[in-house]
Amino acid sequence: MKTNRAVVGRKGEEEASRYLMRLGHKILARNWRSGHLELDIVSLSGQELHFVEVKSRVAPVMAEPQRNVGCEKQRRLVAAAQAFLHAGERKELPADLEVFFDVMSVVFYGTGADFEIEYYPQAFIPLYA
Repeated sequence: MKTNRAVVGRKGEEEASRYLMRLGHKILARNWRSGHLELDIVSLSGQELHFVEVKSRVAPVMAEPQRNVGCEKQRRLVAAAQAFLHAGERKELPADLEVFFDVMSVVFYGTGADFEIEYYPQAFIPLYA
């Protein structure tokens, strides 16, 4: 598989979106941006709003991709989620929502046709207001 980071990232987000849809999620946004803030996937599952960070890599992987979602990245994800909710996007959402921050790891093997997805729902709970 071509190892261009942007190509791998896009393919990983496509596969992650398909995976979430198979689980019954409705994809509300992909690559949503507000200034320097970005959300990879925003999905709705019943009364649950999921902000999903997707980490995509090509094997061999030195460290698990989900380990790259440290404190600073979590802070930026929370800020992006707040921007999403205040940007008028909320008008289409149910009133009583639970909000979750999830991480998905997508590792591609060989030509990229083979891959492995690991989904970590509720990967972290924001400590920031």
